[in-house]
Amino acid sequence: MRTAADTAWIVERARELGFTLCGVAPLQEFAEHEAFAEWLERGYAGEMAYLADARRSHPEKVLDAAGSVIVCALNYNTAHPYSNEAHHRTAADKNQEGEPRGWISRYAWGRDYHEVLRERLNALLKLLTERFADTHFSRAYADTGPLAERIFAKHAGLGWLGKNTLLLNEKLGSWFFLGVIVTNLDLAPSLTAGEMPPADLCGNCRQCLDACPTQALIEPYVMDARRCISYLTIELRGLIPVEFREAIGRHVYGCDICQDVCPYNRNAPVTHVADFAPRLWPRGKSLLEPQLEWLAGMNEEEFREKFRASAMKRTKWRGLVRNACIALGNAKLRRGSAEHQRIVKLLETLTGSAQPAIAESAQWALSRIR
Repeated sequence: MRTAADTAWIVERARELGFTLCGVAPLQEFAEHEAFAEWLERGYAGEMAYLADARRSHPEKVLDAAGSVIVCALNYNTAHPYSNEAHHRTAADKNQEGEPRGWISRYAWGRDYHEVLRERLNALLKLLTERFADTHFSRAYADTGPLAERIFAKHAGLGWLGKNTLLLNEKLGSWFFLGVIVTNLDLAPSLTAGEMPPADLCGNCRQCLDACPTQALIEPYVMDARRCISYLTIELRGLIPVEFREAIGRHVYGCDICQDVCPYNRNAPVTHVADFAPRLWPRGKSLLEPQLEWLAGMNEEEFREKFRASAMKRTKWRGLVRNACIALGNAKLRRGSAEHQRIVKLLETLTGSAQPAIAESAQWALSRIR
């Protein structure tokens, strides 16, 4: 086994590359992997078939002869209001001009985080290759591989798995991305023999469970993804079930509510990574509380242009327009106003879309605002 000094060297290099946290865990099955397999069996993954990859429950199959996982965390929290804070601003706010606005999950405001993570992970991979040139082979995953990163992050000492199912760190909260490097190096784990992962500090708090509009957190530490707004607006490709549409509110891509209300995020530090700042375009277009009318009226070519370097490309054009229609159906429009008339006309046009999910969602929205 490599020495603790080697692990300390890796952690230091990771920090120099801008990672907020870094730790090492053995590549093995933990109790959480068994619980994950049971979660899948209950059908809580919905249409996310990729989660059934056997390597997620049996991580030793990810890379032959691999022995360790290097886990890196990158803070993406920016100095902007949380969704539950911004929600209370009135429509008369001078910056909003009465336009109905949507909400995009914080992690998708800036440049595609996969690319930002990948660049830093590959830089660390290069340093590993130089230091352990004779015996080393590794593979980096920027939230793209068949590993449950949060499980290894816990066992690398980076935090605990909270009641909202996310990794929580006492000082950083949960506003960070996780990337991993799977390696054949038999590294000394960050947690020494007999040392336990960080204690679960959620206590009796249940703010995340109580705040979830769709009650996706069916019990502490268990999420039914089929009810989660992030799943409904990103992963689900067809129609959003009617029972969840009103609860989705103005969310058009993802949801941060269970993080926004978490006490450990109240004083979470702000990132210095410029890539995570909200993207801006001419004429006031932004991914921070974007105009719903703009999103719903966007054509496929514009979508490809605007979101080429964004994590939002995952929902695809038809998904984003579908979501914007749902959010418009939940908007508090003043009937007879110029905005109301324009949006009714836009939705009427969208009811003729060749995309069934768009056409039906536009019809639903019309039934709500007429």
